[in-house]
Amino acid sequence: MDSVIKNKIKTISQNTTWLFVPATRIDRVEKAFASGADAVIVDLEDAVAPEDKASAREALQKYHDSAGYRPIWIRINKAGSEEFFKDIVLCQKMPNLAGVLLAKAEQVADIESVHQLTNLPMIALIESGMGLYQIDSMAKAVGLAAFSYGFLDLCNDLQVQVGTPAADIIANQIRYQLILTSKVHQLSPPIDTIYPDFNSEVGLSDRVQLWSQMGMSGMLCIHPKQVAVVQQALKPTDKALSFARRVVEEHESSEQAVFEIDGEMVDAPVIERSRQLLAK
Repeated sequence: MDSVIKNKIKTISQNTTWLFVPATRIDRVEKAFASGADAVIVDLEDAVAPEDKASAREALQKYHDSAGYRPIWIRINKAGSEEFFKDIVLCQKMPNLAGVLLAKAEQVADIESVHQLTNLPMIALIESGMGLYQIDSMAKAVGLAAFSYGFLDLCNDLQVQVGTPAADIIANQIRYQLILTSKVHQLSPPIDTIYPDFNSEVGLSDRVQLWSQMGMSGMLCIHPKQVAVVQQALKPTDKALSFARRVVEEHESSEQAVFEIDGEMVDAPVIERSRQLLAK
């Protein structure tokens, strides 16, 4: 993997908000960037009807070649489909893409094939039971930067009833598997799935707190208004920042491995966590 690709992969974990735009509405890309999203994904898969995919590709090519182009990610269709091969041809004509999201990823060979044909970093979307079963092998794919997942598709495939306590258990199990696999294989932390109710700021904020506390790096967004909510929810409290500063300052001044602050024992893991929080 060349240095350019490696550098692109390193920056992925810094992106906390990934905003989708349908490829049929290229005019919304500028608005998506204006929302403050860290990354914009132009969708050629589910958001585009079969009869509109050809015109959507043409519009995407025109945007890529325009003076106002800003690097975008694109979600391409499932490997092996007729639309997939057309998407690959398009990607080869757009060398300035930020990267590719592969819908319904299930095989390491598919990820590596897209990377080899496009020379772009890859995000694999897990949207089936087979894809979830194969994440350990896919994590070894050359060019793979991170995992994300489509929870509604997974629920349909696994016959899980959405909106129930059982679905919450399954969702957290998926998150855990992706987090652990990504860590073992030195990928960027996984990106959480969409939150469908874009009018519920409280619900979205609670979801952000959940996945961020679990160790995921970002979230797929479906509406510009979600971007600010996600970013605000990720900000540490003044209390947490103050405690972290005191921990680091005390450690550096005293050089002690173990000490106490406000009745709480501080040792190596707490010191490291405080450094990580301040670094962010």
